[in-house]
Amino acid sequence: MPTSSLPAALFSIADGLPVQEALPALFAALERTPTAQQPASAVLVAPPGAGKTTTVPPVLAKATWRKETDRIIMLEPRRLAARAAAQRIASLLGEEVGGFVGYRTRLDAAISERTRIEVLTEGLFLRRVLADPLLENIACVIIDEVHERSLEADLALAFCLDLQRTLRPDLRLVAMSATAETERLAALMHAPVFTSEGRMFPLTVHHAKRDITHVRDIPATTATAIKHALAETEGDLLVFLPGTGEIRRTTSLLEGCSATVLPLHGELPPTEQALVLRPGAKGERRVILATSIAETSLTVPGVRVVIDAGFRRAPRFDAGAGLSRLETVRISKAAARQRAGRAGREAPGTAFCLWTTATERGLPQHDRPEILEADLADFVLATALWADTVGEQDTPLPLPDQPPGSAVATAKELLIMLGALNDDGTITPLGRTMATLGTHPRLAAMMLAATTEEEAALAADLAALLEERDPLRPRMAGRGGPPPVPPSDISLRLDLIAGDNHPDA
Repeated sequence: MPTSSLPAALFSIADGLPVQEALPALFAALERTPTAQQPASAVLVAPPGAGKTTTVPPVLAKATWRKETDRIIMLEPRRLAARAAAQRIASLLGEEVGGFVGYRTRLDAAISERTRIEVLTEGLFLRRVLADPLLENIACVIIDEVHERSLEADLALAFCLDLQRTLRPDLRLVAMSATAETERLAALMHAPVFTSEGRMFPLTVHHAKRDITHVRDIPATTATAIKHALAETEGDLLVFLPGTGEIRRTTSLLEGCSATVLPLHGELPPTEQALVLRPGAKGERRVILATSIAETSLTVPGVRVVIDAGFRRAPRFDAGAGLSRLETVRISKAAARQRAGRAGREAPGTAFCLWTTATERGLPQHDRPEILEADLADFVLATALWADTVGEQDTPLPLPDQPPGSAVATAKELLIMLGALNDDGTITPLGRTMATLGTHPRLAAMMLAATTEEEAALAADLAALLEERDPLRPRMAGRGGPPPVPPSDISLRLDLIAGDNHPDA
């Protein structure tokens, strides 16, 4: 369908947003009749703030190829982004979240029978597609922030592409990225690329004279930069730190400063996260201390200054220990650009990069894809279940990058030992059950080994403790100053989960 024949009313929700210029061509590309050889897919490239996350789902919900009861689903890499996106889309449509627009995360959901646009995390989508590989009543899958290259997003993309060429040639697929390096992705998807230039106000970028030489120096160096920026600039400050530990220590160093200091990370309760995403009170300056959760997807109102420590937490697989651990690593040039750009979304802004220009030249162009670094036990179990459910295939899954052979072999050895795979790599009945639990295969095996209700409850509690953050640490952090190391007694944590208030907690 020619873009000129599309009614302008279809795109009214994007009025005034930069992405509006790309929507007619994107809409038209998905209107054509798809086949297994030529699926109806598209890649949309638009910088943060262009409006792609909040406008593409409601526009596609008006398409003629979506049946009345079908849903448009959009994947987000983080729980906070999923909730915020659904709430923003619902408000643009004049609705409450949970009606026509809903969301689903691991911890909460707002969904009803009326929901036709559903925003969910990548992990939940994988569980859904493995349980229902036909994706019944799903007309289109949108993968947002695909440039982040999380393992779950790569696998979600591969499963959708596999469905298009086998069971669901009618499934529409849209990959949305904030970076322009999409040639390989477009070739993999057999999809056209549509670009929105976005809208960027003038941005002044300052680099430090000296690098942060050790991660333990990040809070002190960042706090000094914040105090300088508060004296020399106007507007709210968005500060990027690698993790919650640095956020807590930086907060303690800012005690008594002239601004309101707020944390922003994935473990905050939704009400506290929502507080950051609302404008501050008139005359109030805010300092928002955030992890990489604030790089994309979210707009924090009032931000005119970005301070970037230049580090992030990334999972790294230790083959010797058989486990992944989080390491603090330098960000890429692409991530640095995205972070700095947050200062210029609403007005001219300033970015302070706490590294030298020499260090900037040595940064990698992009963050390394998680599939090349992470523990692949979940990945191998999911692909084995997919092959068993959809049927063995002659070609490998269409992944943006194939995983390292050694990491795959290590994962298979573990899964065979746990009883999840047969020696030939096919999935066992136990493995199928393990894959439905949404947890690491080691923890799934522990929970399924329980033989009584008491053992099952204890196993579930232990799995929660191992997968989530230490519940003692937030309680101890409120006592002023850097939190002490919590005691190692596991019974204290089990008491907290059970609802018992231990006096030392």
